[in-house]
Amino acid sequence: MSETEFELMDELYFVQHYSFIKEELQWEDDQILSNLESLHEQEWIKCLRTPDEEIFNVVDFKKEGKKLFYLATKKGLMAHNTI
Repeated sequence: MSETEFELMDELYFVQHYSFIKEELQWEDDQILSNLESLHEQEWIKCLRTPDEEIFNVVDFKKEGKKLFYLATKKGLMAHNTI
């Protein structure tokens, strides 16, 4: 897990909207979206349309990423806490 992925995972212990993540981390959109995509590919986070509606199909982060909510998975929390 990279340093930026680790920082991003810190924000995802609870369901968070993209706008919250951006406000907290103060990163550029490209950096946030690329890290979210990387975390998702590793199954360390899940993506949600609403706080209760998980997305199970492929997510286009550049197109939809700013509209979504995110949450660390159990696998992601384990990876985050073993570093």
